[in-house]
This record gives sequence, structure tokens and C-alpha cells, in this order.
Amino acid sequence: MDDPFRTPDFSFVHAADLHLDTPFKGIGSTAPHVAEQLREASLAAFDSLVDVCLERRVAFLVVAGDIYDGPERGLRAQLRFRDGLARLSSAGISSFVVHGNHDPVETGWSALGGPWPERVTIFGTGTVKAVRVEVDGIPLATVQGISFAQRSERENLALRFARGAGPGVQVGVLHCNVQGAASGYDDYSPCTLDDLRSVGLDYWALGHVHARMILSGHRGSDEPWVVYPGNLQARSPKPSERGLKGAVVVHVKRGRVADIEPVGCDVVRFDLVELDIVDVADLAELRARLVSVSRDRLASADGRSLVLRGQLVGQGELHFDLRRPGSMEELLIALRDDFAEDQPFCWWDSIDDRSRPAVDLDAVRAGSDFAADLIALADQLGLDLVTDDGAVDDLAAELSEGLPGPLRTRRILERLLKSPSLPPAELIDRALVLALGELEGDRR
Repeated sequence: MDDPFRTPDFSFVHAADLHLDTPFKGIGSTAPHVAEQLREASLAAFDSLVDVCLERRVAFLVVAGDIYDGPERGLRAQLRFRDGLARLSSAGISSFVVHGNHDPVETGWSALGGPWPERVTIFGTGTVKAVRVEVDGIPLATVQGISFAQRSERENLALRFARGAGPGVQVGVLHCNVQGAASGYDDYSPCTLDDLRSVGLDYWALGHVHARMILSGHRGSDEPWVVYPGNLQARSPKPSERGLKGAVVVHVKRGRVADIEPVGCDVVRFDLVELDIVDVADLAELRARLVSVSRDRLASADGRSLVLRGQLVGQGELHFDLRRPGSMEELLIALRDDFAEDQPFCWWDSIDDRSRPAVDLDAVRAGSDFAADLIALADQLGLDLVTDDGAVDDLAAELSEGLPGPLRTRRILERLLKSPSLPPAELIDRALVLALGELEGDRR
């Protein structure tokens, strides 16, 4: 049996989903200085990853798939990746790489005809390969992995792995979708957490899911670590792309994985600013509050640039000013002007108005005018919402009849009333507030 006390303590870095030189998705037009930094962000993040490995003097780097974003594999991306691994090799740091669904081995153009740098292992397809890592003749770890041959890999590749007899920490590198871990990801190389645990490895270095997740393992436990590090650089404003992005440093002590440490490698971060308008007096105050929040977010972004999306919520008189033609567009322009000279930059990508007018439904319900009749109608139709889908259409039609912009109003009401995320009573209240707000706005 190996003596863990003879194994020196060391660290390695686990990264995945680099998507080098990828275009950013879901972002509108930007200023030239913003566009330039976004274009370079994924490549700069990889440079930062290499720097982390060198500064921490780690034993090796593992990259768990999707180095590139697609078959085109741009020349800049390929050269940057090879040159970065060459820097690590020159410093005595090994690299272990698998390909995933975005960059499967058998598709895509390669500009690199020569051999990879020394100490670089690109795992192939079909068979899991294992490589021992030694320092001064002392075994530290055995790293094994397998790449996707084709994009749509439906085999459970985790079942091809097995714990070897070699000494040191046993690490598996795999691009896969663990059942139940995260929604919205294609089911490539599907497996379960039990599949991974049953293999007997000490650490699973996974890729595919862009949110950082620890599915198994914690400090002081004997269970295997199963980790998604998240993508290296966010590339859209989606929730899974927000916040710190980078890699994890895995600390091995006395021959066991002791802990992991997230490290930021990103250049640009994405965030959502949600602001309740309930006590905001006017558009000038709204702008001031958004500017203040922006400054706070920028100050806590670890020196990274920010792309922000705003979401205005709550009920208030400001709702009517926000609905005036051009108000939201002009607010967005003003916020961009406020940060035009900042570096790192803060770019407001969009603002979504989900606010509602300030309406006291109980007070209106007690009246005797058309608005009170509207509420009575909604109350009656609302009783059928749970069992009768047709009641949704009836309610939307009745609420929108005679209101300003009836076609637009009806569409909004139908979308709101068919939302699956809210209970019927709250849906009806929201629809009523919107409809009554339309009436109030027409009076102004």
C-alpha cells in the first residue's frame, strides 16, 4: 500500500469550456472600445489561466473539453492554445486535454501540423488513456481521459474509466452531462453521479456545464470529488454566465484531494441589476440609483469590466413615465454616457421594464365604477383558471376590451396569464394591475 505521507503536497488546475475566440451571444450593439475587449476576452482569459498555473507552480493543468467553439477553430485560437501550453511545458508543467461536443476530434480544421509541445497530452477517442505524473521520480497522480469523436456523443463514457493500480491521486477528465446537475444542456455523454462515484477515482474533472458546481466532495470527506469549474470566460448575459468565471485550483495534501479553490481568469463579467421602483420619485432619481449600483458592482468585480442588464420591478407611479415613448431608450443612452470613459468599462446592454402601476386592488374593488366591475369579472373568471384553459382567453379579452392599445394589451395579458411560474390568484392580480394601469394611463 502506498504511503501517503511520502507523497509531497501539490496542486493542479482544472479548467473547461474555453470556447476560444468565440463570438459573444445575445449582446446588442456596443461602443468600439467595448467591442474590442469582448473580441479579445476569451483569448485573454486563457492567457490568465496559463499565468495562474505558472504563478501557483502547479504540477499540471487539465482542460475538460470545448477548447474551441466549433469546427471552424480559428487560427488565432489554435495558435494561442498551443503557445500557452508550450509556456507551461517550458516551466515543467504538464497539460492534459480532452475534446468535447463543440470541438470533437473527427471534425474541424487544424492549422497545427507539427507535434504538440513536450508534456502535453491530448486524449484520443475510443479508449481511455492513463498517464502518470511524476516529479523527481515521485508519483503524484495518474490522469486519464477520453475525447469526443463526434459532436453528438450519446455513450456514457464514464463507464469506460477504471481506477488503476498506480500510486498517487487518480484523476478522470471527461466532458459530459451529469443527470440532474443543470438544465438547458444537451445530453452528451450522459451519466449519473453514481456512475462517476462507482469508478473509484479521487477527482472527476468535468466540462460541459458553464456554471461552477461541486456535485460531490468537500473538505474532510472521503467521497470522490466531482466538479464542474464553469467556463473560463462568460460569453452571454444568461444566468449561468454571470459572476466570476475561471478555473479551480485543486489542492492535494497527504495524497488526498483536500480542497478546491475557485480562481477568476475572466476579463469581462456579466451581471443583472434588479431595482424596485416603489419609492423612486422620477426618472432622474432612477438614473442616479442605477449609476450608484453600477459603481458598486464595478468596484466589487475584481478589476474586471462589466456588462450589465437592468430589470425594473415593483409597483409605483414611475411606471407611467417609463411607458412614455422613448423613455427607456433615452435612459439606456444616459447610463452608457455616464460610464463612457471608464476603464475597466461598465456597459449597460439593456434595461427591461417589468414594473407595474401603483394600484390598490382592494380599494378599487370596493368602488362602483368600471374598474370595480372589471375586478368583479376577473374574480369570477379566475375561479375557472385552474380547470378551464379557455378562461385565460376570456379574461384577457374582457380586460383588454375598451382599453388603450387593446391588441397590445391583450397580448401582454395573455402572456402574463399563461405564465407557469405563478399561482392563479397572483396571475389574476398582476393582470388586473396592468389593465387598471392602462385605464389610469389613458386618463393622464
